[in-house]
Amino acid sequence: MKSYLTFVIVFLVAYLSLPILRGLAYRFKIFDLPGGRKIHKIATPLLGGASLYTGLIVGLFINQQVISLFLPIIIGATLVFVLGLVSDIIDLSARVRIICQFIIAFIVISMGVHVTFVPKIYGKELLEHIITAIWLVGVTNAYNYLDGLDGLAAGSAAINLFCFSVILYTTGQYALGLLVISLIASCLAFLPYNLKNNKIFLGEAGSTFLGFMLAGIGLVGDWASNNVVKLSIPILVLGVPIFDMIFTTIMRIGGGKVKNFMEWLKYSGKDHFHHYLVDLGFRPIGSVIFIYFLTFSLGISAINVSNDDVIGSLLAILHASIIFGVIATLMVIGKRRRSGWSAIEKSP
Repeated sequence: MKSYLTFVIVFLVAYLSLPILRGLAYRFKIFDLPGGRKIHKIATPLLGGASLYTGLIVGLFINQQVISLFLPIIIGATLVFVLGLVSDIIDLSARVRIICQFIIAFIVISMGVHVTFVPKIYGKELLEHIITAIWLVGVTNAYNYLDGLDGLAAGSAAINLFCFSVILYTTGQYALGLLVISLIASCLAFLPYNLKNNKIFLGEAGSTFLGFMLAGIGLVGDWASNNVVKLSIPILVLGVPIFDMIFTTIMRIGGGKVKNFMEWLKYSGKDHFHHYLVDLGFRPIGSVIFIYFLTFSLGISAINVSNDDVIGSLLAILHASIIFGVIATLMVIGKRRRSGWSAIEKSP
């Protein structure tokens, strides 16, 4: 009953806050301008991510016991949200953003949140801290890059969170479940405003906030007693943004578009998963729905793995890898053929 009440209240607060936030974005001229990897054609107000953060705060106010249990993740997500908000307003450089994100990640780690699957070897604690920081910053940015089509980031996050919530409620982790429910309600409240004509965007504040929260939930959730199974569940649930980051990195390096880490950070192009789908002939809404179904499919695998053993979890990861390998191959070949036909059509 508390979950239903939390969902309804958070949804209403987040939904009703969006017209106010949209008005503030117009008043202070906080817009997302077209260009680079962006598909939209006109300047669009940002600050939509503030509705997600507002929803989280309301959910925490209703369920105050959750705050003490997951304080490090809440603090980290707040700092990431503020950093993203500053970047939305004054456009911080990629170098500054990544340095600040790693600092925030290590603040969270210093508060006791980190992976624990590294075997007892020399430097175990340091290695666990490095892996945790890479996971937090990596997923945070992966979700920022996924936010390229209307409804994609918030809708995908709602699916990710729903899959997490199924495992949390079936295993009796109700406190974290209430936190997840608050985020689901906020995402669903945002979607209508992201899909309408007079729309509002999440902005970097919203997409990085979502990414950090999902990465943090993946860390603090008690997914399984076995480390391999425990590790596989967040990877499967967040498989799409992870694939997108790996795929674009491989394509950029292979194509000679980037030669070092800083070039990779600064590079902005229409070469992400959703861009490839649009280039292959999908309508933007079709690309979003395709990714929704793929995300949900991986989430179902994660739910199944939560009741499985090591072999089952490894097979699920292998299965997901094969699926992504097939998709990547088809996208690359399809784009090359489409480019080839375009060149023939343009030739005299």
